[in-house]
Amino acid sequence: MIHPILRDPNPTEGARSPESHLEEAVGLAAAIDLDVVHAEAVKVNRPQPGTLLGSGTVDHFAELIHQAEEDGHPIDLVVMDHALSPVQQRNLERALECKVIDRTGLILEIFGARARTREGQLQVELAALSYQRSRLVRSWTHLERQRGGFGFLGGPGESQLEIDRRLIGDRIIKLKRELEEVRRTRDLHRKARSKVPYPVVALVGYTNAGKSSLFNRMAGADVFAKDLLFATLDPTMRAIELPTGRKVILSDTVGFISDLPTHLVAAFRATLEEVQAADIILHVRDIAHPDSEAQKADVDAVLRDLGIDQGEDNRVVEVLNKIDLLDSGARNALLAQAARNDHMQAVSALTGDGLGELFGLLDRHMTADRVTVDLNVRIDDGAALAWLHDRGDILERQDDEQFAHLRIALDKADLARFESRYDYHAASS
Repeated sequence: MIHPILRDPNPTEGARSPESHLEEAVGLAAAIDLDVVHAEAVKVNRPQPGTLLGSGTVDHFAELIHQAEEDGHPIDLVVMDHALSPVQQRNLERALECKVIDRTGLILEIFGARARTREGQLQVELAALSYQRSRLVRSWTHLERQRGGFGFLGGPGESQLEIDRRLIGDRIIKLKRELEEVRRTRDLHRKARSKVPYPVVALVGYTNAGKSSLFNRMAGADVFAKDLLFATLDPTMRAIELPTGRKVILSDTVGFISDLPTHLVAAFRATLEEVQAADIILHVRDIAHPDSEAQKADVDAVLRDLGIDQGEDNRVVEVLNKIDLLDSGARNALLAQAARNDHMQAVSALTGDGLGELFGLLDRHMTADRVTVDLNVRIDDGAALAWLHDRGDILERQDDEQFAHLRIALDKADLARFESRYDYHAASS
């Protein structure tokens, strides 16, 4: 595992250390059961267009791999924790005499191993093919062959490279059509939920921040949760009940990570649309991690790409997870900070600490725009009564021969729609 340290012309406060980058890369490798026998961060003063690393550094790793071979412990794979161009990847494989993949390739391998649903598999395949198509410049032997044309028409025919590129292009078009069907299906599901109506609470966060553990604790579910990067990939949904009795749909999504390639984000657009449409977004943070602030910045960047600005969007609530790993002083300071902020809650998904307060916070956010009013609706106006039952919470109801006298809690926007649509006028309760 090699992490190149490139000179950053615009260093930011709270940026990760090279050691932290390397540790995360080793964690990514462990997520697909790779045995990392050597991990090293190396300085790159001047990136080389042919190999990224300097010639001396390449010779150093070639010698290390050769020595391991002689010792009877051959190294089969080198992972570069950085994006590599196709030419750089090919040249490094020639120099090191073993397979080389970059950070994007490693993440794609993890996604491929984690995808379980048909949607997840489609998204992973689309991302992988988009990545592979840019790598077809590599001069493997079979790519140099050419197939002849038909009979006497002659001509050199298509090279294997052109055939591979065309086949990949055709497959990408097909996958995009299938994912468009997935997107339309999700839209239909969202519209169906909006009629129920059950608000959606989406969990987002850096990978391994504890989203799935929190999801399991809140929903009483058994989603796979382990101390691994990208332990879960496919979105999962469960209906849960808040203390007031109001039901919401809890949605767990794919974890984010630093330097996530843009075409990977694009491939998972259908999944991330669940976040865009959510009523409340819980940004789960591993508050005990030394790079917690940098991880927050990475998640914020992806959310901004989705049109969600955490500083301005009132739907976003920070859930500071893993407080059980903090010392008592840091924990108490964090609890005091969260108590003053209605868009922040400190919890431990492992022990359950703070979960009651989190449910209460969700209830407050769900009812922030609600008003309680009295309405007198004609008994024979079934459409209006059904509309109110769908959109609001009936707190009291008394019927006489002509009217249903209701005390109801509902959103201000829904009250305005009801009064306009059915020509009733409410009295504040």
